Amino acid sequence: MKRQKRIALVNDITGFGRCSVTVELPLISAMKIQACPLPTAILSVHTGFPDHYLDDYTERMAPYIASWEKNGLAFDGICTGFLGSAEQIAIVLDFIRRFKGAGTRVMVDPVMGDYGKLYPSYTQEMCDKMRSLLGVADLVTPNLTEACQLLDIPYPTDGIVTDDELCEMAEALAARGPKQVVITGLHEGDTIKNFLYEEGKIAIVRAPKIGGDRSGSGDAFAAIVAASLIRGEELEAAVQKAASFISRCLAYALELDLPWNYGLPFEEYLTELR
Repeated sequence: MKRQKRIALVNDITGFGRCSVTVELPLISAMKIQACPLPTAILSVHTGFPDHYLDDYTERMAPYIASWEKNGLAFDGICTGFLGSAEQIAIVLDFIRRFKGAGTRVMVDPVMGDYGKLYPSYTQEMCDKMRSLLGVADLVTPNLTEACQLLDIPYPTDGIVTDDELCEMAEALAARGPKQVVITGLHEGDTIKNFLYEEGKIAIVRAPKIGGDRSGSGDAFAAIVAASLIRGEELEAAVQKAASFISRCLAYALELDLPWNYGLPFEEYLTELR
């Protein structure tokens, strides 16, 4: 019997703030793929709020994964996001090795930092271990900060980087494992640029820059790209779909002046994802 395609989402679950699994699950579901969360942490709100409660899920991940294995679950995709410790990275690496079948696509979104700085929760040990995920990934989607960290190279002055330099970085990342690389969220005037690299070929997908930074936009991007690839779409088309969806939602939020509701109107935009 033919079953619905599935993606394992290795990410945190945040109750309020429109990010992580809370954003990914409805988008992937709208694209007719089953989203299966493997929590790394549970948060009351995202860490941009003045106060947040965080329940570290590290000790629960191994028995959670063991239950999946005992029940004979298999996944068409594995998509990793926020990881809270070096131990979690090791757990996820083992999970991928155990669950990656011949047809399983592994997509790593290395949530490490931005604007040339690591997030406060990240240590050098975590950066070193995150590089090991490249060896089991089919796709990696770092921003410029994360790409520099993964390659252990300096962040460019003012975040300014040429396409030739991006190509060199993408080639270096691909040499460590993933056949597909997308360096995301590059600021270029009034646009946001995504630099794509796949087996020696490059492409650039641009979208208008709308408003300021929004929590969860990276999760939405990763979810749409992952689901699109699992459905058999080409990388450039998947990135274009994700960038267009996010831009339209941000524009709608700006129009309504709703800073925490960039995901509306779902009914109209989700129809296009299906």
